[in-house]
Amino acid sequence: MIFVVWIPLLVPFLAVPVARRLAEALPPRPAAWLLTGASAGLALCSAAALALLATAGALRLPFVAALGHLVTPLAALPDALALPAACAATALLALSALALARTARRQVREVRAAHRRLAPATGELAVLRDPSPDAYALPGRPGRIVVTTGMLHALQPAEREALFAHERAHLRGRHHLFLAAAELAAHLHPALRALRAPLEFALERCADEAAARAVGDRALAARAIGRAALADRAGGAAPRPRAVLAAAAGPVPRRVAALLDRGPAALPPLSRGARLIAVALLACLGASTVSALDAAADLHGGIETAQGEG
Repeated sequence: MIFVVWIPLLVPFLAVPVARRLAEALPPRPAAWLLTGASAGLALCSAAALALLATAGALRLPFVAALGHLVTPLAALPDALALPAACAATALLALSALALARTARRQVREVRAAHRRLAPATGELAVLRDPSPDAYALPGRPGRIVVTTGMLHALQPAEREALFAHERAHLRGRHHLFLAAAELAAHLHPALRALRAPLEFALERCADEAAARAVGDRALAARAIGRAALADRAGGAAPRPRAVLAAAAGPVPRRVAALLDRGPAALPPLSRGARLIAVALLACLGASTVSALDAAADLHGGIETAQGEG
């Protein structure tokens, strides 16, 4: 455990640069799933490593050792390292838990407030009387497509349909859950914060492709996204929950280029480089998982030995 317990804490720093390339290298849907799964897996492994460090240090305290029925000192970590590492790990876990709770509460509060602003409107589409151009997918029961009058005035009728199809794809794909998982993972390991932007890009690309299929015209979908982004930049941002996805967000020029550069039939096949990037990320996740399990097994064996069962 002395060495392997640190691997889950260090692997995210190596995995993040690899993962950030996935949004460009892979098709949008697998990129979104892989980025979200990697974020959640690496975060859980790092949290498990901190919990193991905290447990190993706590078992050096006499009253905790008595509760665990230890008859000899636990030898999972060196004496000079056990208590400082345990204190630091406990503090980090407490701060992470507090940040997780605050973020989850803030997101729920903002989404509920947004739904209250829409009442008593019914149906999938909700129009806000606001001159600031904006449109976004508001999750909940039911999910709503929220658009301001400023955005409706900025687009042509066909472009509005493409915009609605884009936001509808966010709701059907439950893309807000992907973002929520990535944001919560970032609270467990700071390196994972860098994955939010590429994940947002992958999710927006998923919705872009769905909108292009829905209207049957990739150029129309690209034009709608581009004009919505220009209107949003020129008119100023309307207030919206931070956990929602908006069509005008992210690197719009890259998204428009992706729609215009690719044919309507299918996305290009995976390149060898894309496969290598995906394999490298999965290898990082596997190494982190195996190391966390190995450290847990070592700690369990050390506890049994300290209890005189070895």
